[in-house]
Amino acid sequence: MTEHPDLARLQRRLAEFAAARNWQPYHTPKNLVAALSVEASELVEIFQWLTPEESARVMDDPGTAHRVTDEIADVLAYLLQLCEVLGIDPLSALAAKIDRNERRFPVPGAEGRDGEQQPDS
Repeated sequence: MTEHPDLARLQRRLAEFAAARNWQPYHTPKNLVAALSVEASELVEIFQWLTPEESARVMDDPGTAHRVTDEIADVLAYLLQLCEVLGIDPLSALAAKIDRNERRFPVPGAEGRDGEQQPDS
């Protein structure tokens, strides 16, 4: 069984990789956001002209699957580096966003008369 690295360890590896190459001066929030956008666009490019059915099967082709996996890794790497530079805990930020969305977009029909969600029966 392959052990999955944790987020903090991956962020440390990314920081160490950049430090060993003296890239920190270039890892400003502006530059990291631009790089994140470029990598996300490269991921979009893979899917751009696919039908919904083709996009659902994109991982069936080993060559395309490799490209998708690499672009997702690039997007995540830049996002994690941006979080590190800005002092954002990405998992806490995501959990808080999900909490807000659950309040903003309640399950239809799950609210009682007073706006409270009904308990499970």
